Amino acid sequence: MTHQHPGRPLRRLLGAISRRRRHRLAPTLLLLLALAATGGAYAMVAPATQAQAGAGVPAAVVDEGRALFLKNCASCHGLNAEGTSNGPSLVGVGAASVDFQVQTGRMPAVQLGAQIQKKPNQFSEEEIAAMAAYIASLGPGPGVPSEEQLDYSGADAAEGGEIYRTNCAMCHNFAGSGGALTRGKYAPSLKGVTAEHIYEAMLTGPQSMPVFGENTVPPADKQAIIAFLKTTESEPAPGGASLGKIGPVSEGAVGWLVGLGGLIACAVWLGAKAR
Repeated sequence: MTHQHPGRPLRRLLGAISRRRRHRLAPTLLLLLALAATGGAYAMVAPATQAQAGAGVPAAVVDEGRALFLKNCASCHGLNAEGTSNGPSLVGVGAASVDFQVQTGRMPAVQLGAQIQKKPNQFSEEEIAAMAAYIASLGPGPGVPSEEQLDYSGADAAEGGEIYRTNCAMCHNFAGSGGALTRGKYAPSLKGVTAEHIYEAMLTGPQSMPVFGENTVPPADKQAIIAFLKTTESEPAPGGASLGKIGPVSEGAVGWLVGLGGLIACAVWLGAKAR
C-alpha cells in the first residue's frame, strides 16, 4: 500500500487551474465574471431612486388598470405598452408619468400633433391609480410623489428662484408664464398648476421637457422651486398691471403704443387747439 503525499492533490489542482488559464476562452470568461460581480455589487449599494411603483398593490387593481389601458391606450401604445409608431413605450415610465398625463387630460390624446394639449380629465382618481399601478408593474420607474415630498411650506422660495432661473426660466419664462419653443411646441404656463403636477413633471420630463430626477434635483430643491412658483403666482403687482409677466416684449409694446401714442395724441390736440 502506497501513501500519497499530502501536497500532491493541491499541486494537481493548481496545475489544472494553470492549464485552463491558458485556454483561449479564459479572458472572455473572466470578463463575464467581472461584469457579473460589478453589476451585483452596484445593485446592492446603489440608491433605490426608482422603486417598483406597483409593489404591494392588489392584483385586482393591476388587472383593472390593464383593462382600462387596453380600452383607452393600447391603440397607440401597444397591447403590452411596448409602443408603436403612434406612441412611445410606457415600460419603465413609472406611475408618476401616468398620473401626470392622465390627470391633466393630455392622455388619452385626441389627436397627434407637435404637442399634446391639456384638456379636462376623463377618469376618476381610482381609475387613474389603477392604470398607474398597471404601468408601474411593467418596469421600475418614478412613483407618484408622497404628501411629504409635496409639502413645500418650509421650503426656501428665494433659493427655489435661483434653481428655477438656472434650469427652467429659459423655457417657462422668469415668472412661470410659459413661452414658445421650436416647431410648434411650447412650454406651458405654470400658473395654477398643482404642486403634485409640477413635481411629477420634473420627475418624468413630459413633451420636450428634460427629466430632473431625484439625483439631479433633490426633493428639497423641487420643493423650493414649487415654493418660488407659488409665491410668484400670488404676489401683488405694486407697479401696476403685470401684463401677464411674459417679458419685455409686451411691456415695450405697451410703452410704445400707449405711452408714445398718448404723447403724439396730446401733441396733435395741442396743435389743433392753438389754431
